[in-house]
Amino acid sequence: MAYLRNSAVNRLSINYGFYALAANGAWVFVTVFLLKAGVPLPAVFGALALIVLGRFVIRPLVVILAPRYGLKPLLAFGTLFSGVQYLLIAGVHDVGPMLLVFCATAAIGEAFYWTSYHAYFAKTGDAEHRGHQISAREAFASGSAIAGPLLGGWALTHFGPQFSFGVAAAVHVLAALPLIGMPAVTVEREVPGAFRAARFGVLLFAADGWIAVGYYFVWQIALFVSLGESYSAYGGVLASAAVVGAIGGLLLGRHIDGGHGGNAVWITFSAVAVVILFRALATHNASLAVVANALGALASCLYIPTLMTAVYNQAKASPCALRFHAAAEGGWDIGCASGCLVAAVMTGFGAPLSSAILLSFPGVALSFALLRRHYAGPVLPFVVGAAQGTAQANRAVVADEG
Repeated sequence: MAYLRNSAVNRLSINYGFYALAANGAWVFVTVFLLKAGVPLPAVFGALALIVLGRFVIRPLVVILAPRYGLKPLLAFGTLFSGVQYLLIAGVHDVGPMLLVFCATAAIGEAFYWTSYHAYFAKTGDAEHRGHQISAREAFASGSAIAGPLLGGWALTHFGPQFSFGVAAAVHVLAALPLIGMPAVTVEREVPGAFRAARFGVLLFAADGWIAVGYYFVWQIALFVSLGESYSAYGGVLASAAVVGAIGGLLLGRHIDGGHGGNAVWITFSAVAVVILFRALATHNASLAVVANALGALASCLYIPTLMTAVYNQAKASPCALRFHAAAEGGWDIGCASGCLVAAVMTGFGAPLSSAILLSFPGVALSFALLRRHYAGPVLPFVVGAAQGTAQANRAVVADEG
């Protein structure tokens, strides 16, 4: 297990695991909490769009500060400040100033955290073990995806939002502790061509942001409604799906590192497309919704290593990993914000949630095309001989990382 010998990556995975624990115990309840608190459905999607547009506006500040302070202090700030949003969400009951303050706080924390985290992970990780390291990280975080929704749903039901979201804020303090003593990663003040080299990442993340609207945000609300708007039932279904995801969490990363990225793209996006269609059909049917949610967790275990192996390796090979990820994250914000605004308009005119879930399909098509080109695997992955396919994929990966 050579991929586990990188202590910096391992500690980043612990940081990510605690961050994910707060997200799975609190953030997954944010949209449904807003809906149940009285915020109209179109306004919920509008708030999501406002958060990601705020990230887009704030992110250049990360690029400005990084050459002076390095990535680690910015990552620590993002980790801690992301917890502040949970101290505010319990006070939101309608469309008003508190909702705007919550959106602004969430935007600041996430802009600093994700931009710094991705750049740090890209620089400290190992290209030859990237798929393994991402899958190991996701497997570690899968424990929080199991415990978080159960605890969050139970706490919201029995103790209310102040206590439940307050605990999530405290978890962010724990998430910052693994960063103590981590190696410093410096950033140059000027790097010619850095943003131009990020075009692939921008397009891929823009597609990913668009996918996230139907696949995650709309689906979370559809699932909550299908389960009778019960926090406990919703948390339990999310936790059971995480168990399914944890079972297959380490499998695909090994497949990618073995030179089978082209096959992984076919498998992954076939699964994602089936899940999107199934989720649209399962809306308002509790039994089908539970199955659709579990299948989505399994598809995500395929999707994340396939996507992020390509992104991290291109970032590490680029002139500046931070600027690469700043640009790519900007693409994600534009894709997600655009999708959220479309979902807001659709639901505002009375369109069903099932139709908003189907919004993800154009993003799936673009991501598939981009990643097929990146991995350059065999055209018919289940027909071409294994030896020939492995050799072609290995040469393509080496060429892309060079």
